[in-house]
Amino acid sequence: MSTAPDILVVDDDASFARVLVRSLQRRGFAARAVAGPAQALVACSERPPTHAVLDLMLGDGDDGLALMRVLRAQVPGLRVLLLTGYASIATAVEAIKRGAHDYLAKPADAAAVLRALGLEAGGEEMAQDAARPIPWHRLEWEHLQRVLAEHQGNIAATARALGMHRRTLQRKLAKRPSPGGGEPPL
Repeated sequence: MSTAPDILVVDDDASFARVLVRSLQRRGFAARAVAGPAQALVACSERPPTHAVLDLMLGDGDDGLALMRVLRAQVPGLRVLLLTGYASIATAVEAIKRGAHDYLAKPADAAAVLRALGLEAGGEEMAQDAARPIPWHRLEWEHLQRVLAEHQGNIAATARALGMHRRTLQRKLAKRPSPGGGEPPL
């Protein structure tokens, strides 16, 4: 695209959206934020963005995946990044299958958002992260999330499928994995 990047942030967390937009603007990008699907459609009709950052779970039960489909129909060539506080491999795969260009777990800083949108190079740090193996506790947590999604969030059915006690599964799910290396969270 020959036009300058214009980034639309759609997130029901007003403070997160405001901080992200300010950070993107400080880096020289045109950026604006809206709180939900209706405002996103209005913003796209007024000034079509080149890139969009969508929250996967918007307030009032709105779905970022459904909004992504509508926005991409309204703005052909729109590059979409999905953000979520509920990251798992299952949702990441679903987002990519439905047309998202990338997927990040919250909290994500402006540099990570720009790299995911293809607007900023990651440099040596990103290459080092790609070469580092994924820690076992991260792989385990993601596997648990995938099996849980297969059982529609039913803890008891997931525990049976994994051959573990329900309480053990609940304790493992309560731990949030670290994004990279290091020790598992306590």
